[in-house]
Amino acid sequence: MSENTVTVEANGESFRIAAAMPLRRFIESQGLPPAHVVVEHNGRALPRDAIDRTVLKDGDRLEILRIVAGG
Repeated sequence: MSENTVTVEANGESFRIAAAMPLRRFIESQGLPPAHVVVEHNGRALPRDAIDRTVLKDGDRLEILRIVAGG
């Protein structure tokens, strides 16, 4: 692994990403709107405003759930 990349796991899948990638950018890179997801980061649910403050590190584990309105 390069110094410029890290590996994270999201929804059970491994991703090699740029080091110090903000969580918001990762979510957007997956085609998801950050305002419409709930994120668990290393086993802890993140408050919505933490998506903008969180920088991903090697070995981080994410569960990203898309919020879907229904009736």
